[in-house]
Amino acid sequence: MLSELLAQLQQGKAKNSIGVWRGDITTLDCDVIVNAANSSLLGGGGVDGAIHAAAGPELLRECSDLNGCKTGEAKITFGYDLKTPYVIHTVGPIYNGKTSQRLELADCYRNSLDLAKKHHLHSIAFSAISTGVYGYPVEEAARIALLTVTQWLNANPTYGMNIILTCFNSAVQNAYESVIEAAKKGELE
Repeated sequence: MLSELLAQLQQGKAKNSIGVWRGDITTLDCDVIVNAANSSLLGGGGVDGAIHAAAGPELLRECSDLNGCKTGEAKITFGYDLKTPYVIHTVGPIYNGKTSQRLELADCYRNSLDLAKKHHLHSIAFSAISTGVYGYPVEEAARIALLTVTQWLNANPTYGMNIILTCFNSAVQNAYESVIEAAKKGELE
């Protein structure tokens, strides 16, 4: 699944793409960035706080009208002072080792992609959902993220979605690159 998509991307046959980028998600110029939000959607620490700070006070005003968000769900707002016109807010699971959390984390990616498609957006940048203060193990989270976005791309082969998996540090970048290398070798499906 992931290995097939990677092969298609390398051969230039896929309309979709997946890339890994290390840096500040608030500086990206794409259709939408995905905020790893808390359930209130009213800002917080880490990437959530950085996105709210960069977007300006209008983002907080719009988020206050959304009545929060449940784990795994996604909601969309305008980007305001960001380069990107939209922000999708999704709430990842707070890690405690339960198997159900894998599904919740996958739902964050799937529901964000579905919402982007509903709004006719074709480039999306994900933060590493739940891997900061929510404590999700980076390697497992990277695997779930890559498998989920690959499944979504395979289910929507003609839509044309460019996915950027952003990394806030080298540990996250190394985890994504390790999963991609394993997929290229056929060691991950």
